Amino acid sequence: MTVHLYLYAITRSDHPLRLEGLRAVGGLPGAPRAVTSGPLTGVVSPAPETLRPKRRDLSAHQEVQERLMKDGAVLPMRFGLLAPDEVAVKSALDAKREEYVRGLDELDATAEFNLKAARSQDDLLREVLTESDDARRLNERTRDGRGSYEDRVAFGELIARQLGVRQQRLAEQVVGSLSGMARTNVVSSPAGDDFLNASFLVERGRAEEFSQAAQQLARGYGDGYDFRLRGPLPPYSFVA
Repeated sequence: MTVHLYLYAITRSDHPLRLEGLRAVGGLPGAPRAVTSGPLTGVVSPAPETLRPKRRDLSAHQEVQERLMKDGAVLPMRFGLLAPDEVAVKSALDAKREEYVRGLDELDATAEFNLKAARSQDDLLREVLTESDDARRLNERTRDGRGSYEDRVAFGELIARQLGVRQQRLAEQVVGSLSGMARTNVVSSPAGDDFLNASFLVERGRAEEFSQAAQQLARGYGDGYDFRLRGPLPPYSFVA
């Protein structure tokens, strides 16, 4: 079996690296350790050439990154990043030294908060039918299987369009309410019934304030909404 080095994160060479007691990804002997080149350190451990995203390994990957984040700036790597040996790790650190140092400076004393939100589709539909004359008219025309095929298509397209507009407006309102407490934010495409999937880069000193503000905002929207806040997290969404 070919053994590679699994790369968890890049940090500064003066990071305290409290890695004791942490599990390694991949199940091979050997705890997470440092490979240092100049001002940068890569945190690595032995790993097999082929990795699958098992729950145990995903958890170990995140635990290492969260431990590192507690003691200093970190550039978290995506799951599954492998290097053939220490020479390759050092070469990668040297090749983009300025970029990595700049990234660590920009992320110093920050953490990521991710907020996902959904709204009851039934509530949204009732809102559309209450506020849109066209939607009510087409709903009456197609109720109980009545109406032409064209009417049913038009009704479906109108509802989809109206739902999209309202979900987009909700997302913009939520992000706008919280963005003033963050250095920056990234809005990603939501999945399922969610209308929002946003990540905020927050200064560590404002983490509790941001968390409380997000929870208060969620309570203000009331029943029919589902807000899920995760954080503080390593700044996954803010590392290229």
